[in-house]
Amino acid sequence: MTKASFRRHRRLRRTAGIRSSVRETHLHTSDFIYPVFVKEGSGIKNAVPSMPGVYQWSLDRLNEEVDEVVDLGIETMIVFGVPAEKDEVGSSAYDPNGIVQKGIRQIKERYPDMTVIADTCLCQFTDHGHCGVVENGEIVNDDSLTLLARAAVSQAEAGADIIAPSNMMDGFVAAIREGLDEAGYENIPIMSYAVKYASAFYGPFRDAAHSSPKSGDRKTYQMDPANRMEALREADSDVEEGADFLIVKPALSYLDIIREVRDRHPYPVVAYNVSGEYSMVKAAAENGWVDEKAIVLEKLTSMKRAGADLILTYHAKDAVRWLNG
Repeated sequence: MTKASFRRHRRLRRTAGIRSSVRETHLHTSDFIYPVFVKEGSGIKNAVPSMPGVYQWSLDRLNEEVDEVVDLGIETMIVFGVPAEKDEVGSSAYDPNGIVQKGIRQIKERYPDMTVIADTCLCQFTDHGHCGVVENGEIVNDDSLTLLARAAVSQAEAGADIIAPSNMMDGFVAAIREGLDEAGYENIPIMSYAVKYASAFYGPFRDAAHSSPKSGDRKTYQMDPANRMEALREADSDVEEGADFLIVKPALSYLDIIREVRDRHPYPVVAYNVSGEYSMVKAAAENGWVDEKAIVLEKLTSMKRAGADLILTYHAKDAVRWLNG
């Protein structure tokens, strides 16, 4: 074999400087969306046992978290709520004085330039833990849409910059778009949880948001993890109905879906690096089994490389610290 008969790809890996100059995918602080859990009550900074480093915050302590996020240069947050009371229709989800609405107002009053996203769902607010109205054991699609639209409008009224519906009811983007437009919020974009799988990776989030179903599961409305073409149909429907962003959730086990959605639609794609993906890394790092910084940055880079424009991740604060050295 002569020297000319094969290519020397290693030439571009020889030094750190060369590797840096030819790196194709870069993470930036502006890529990250940081989640915050706001809880009714006072004096609350509750650690989530299954999510080290993640807390539930009462409003009187919320500024501690928000100030840190702003100081790090993170520009976007998503608000999840933990209400004091729940009922069968999740009425506090669309209450103008609900916990999500109050959290949004407080963040926007303190930091008007912060982009605040409202998670729009019913599961944290219903006493049965499902993402819609339940009748005779069935999650009723169309009646749920009315309540979801009401929740979205109340969140926009509170100052949310973006509405992020996560319920996976059929037609939810169309219903919310219509509700926002009729209320005069035609300029508020929808960041749709367009492709949301019935995943085993959500367990720690349900601890944080107190949103586990009291009976049954969510497989009749969230997607089968085995399905690929269905994901594309879901994304197509949401685009037709007026979505402005498309979320793929979870991210790590669905990088192929992120890439296909990215190639199919000229809309911003968001990878949701979910709680189980976060907690597995944290547990392994605490046991000394992995290099946390290296594995997190590699994982987040894989999502960006797959086609994500934005990454919703509980690692955001640590990632920014590492990127900034």
